Amino acid sequence: MAATGRQLTDPQLAALAAMNIPVWTRRGELAAVALPPASPLAASPVPAPATDTGDWQALEREALACTKCVLHQTRTNVVFGVGDRRARWMIVGEAPGADEDRQGEPFVGRAGQLLNEMLLAAGVAREQVYIANILKCRPPENRDPKPDESESCEGYLKRQIALLKPGLLLVLGRIAAQKLLGTDTPIGKLRGAVHRYGPAGIPLVVTYHPAYLLRSPGQKRKSWEDLCLARATVPPKDER
Repeated sequence: MAATGRQLTDPQLAALAAMNIPVWTRRGELAAVALPPASPLAASPVPAPATDTGDWQALEREALACTKCVLHQTRTNVVFGVGDRRARWMIVGEAPGADEDRQGEPFVGRAGQLLNEMLLAAGVAREQVYIANILKCRPPENRDPKPDESESCEGYLKRQIALLKPGLLLVLGRIAAQKLLGTDTPIGKLRGAVHRYGPAGIPLVVTYHPAYLLRSPGQKRKSWEDLCLARATVPPKDER
């Protein structure tokens, strides 16, 4: 039976194909996989993002000079964040990897390429969202962040969220999800629902980290379901 909702565009279908997510069709019809219709929440006004360039620049300068934890001793670059500072969606990952540490930008390696495809499948380009991590510096050997490292970086991320005022947080991976939600609940139980973050109650959707999907490609369809949930909750861009 065909899915209901808005039909996918050719670029979205291509992105799904790149993610190895099969799209079945009926004879003489467009793809049966479709984005779901927007929920009532999607019709609610999305808070206008801050545009104070000076505040962003001051925060970035502070982060670039940060020595609050030992990670400053081994980093090549601080990975502050990248994207549209008027974006509706903010993507939050765990920490920079080797490629990100070299280039100073989040999600630029293989996981970043997959993230780009995931976003395109949801109907939004990388340049139309804002992307950041829990940690701004790479942990050696890509180990998990230590509690003191996460705490040292927490203020930067909170201030990025306060400046951006996103309509939705899309959180990638167990560590980032558990940190933002203040829980130790497994990611499998966190995904599939809309959570709320902070005093403003920002909608938050959890999905698997692209690096995990590269190791476990069978989980990509679940991430596609999470992206559909995120889009139905708050569209990534104004579609009026």
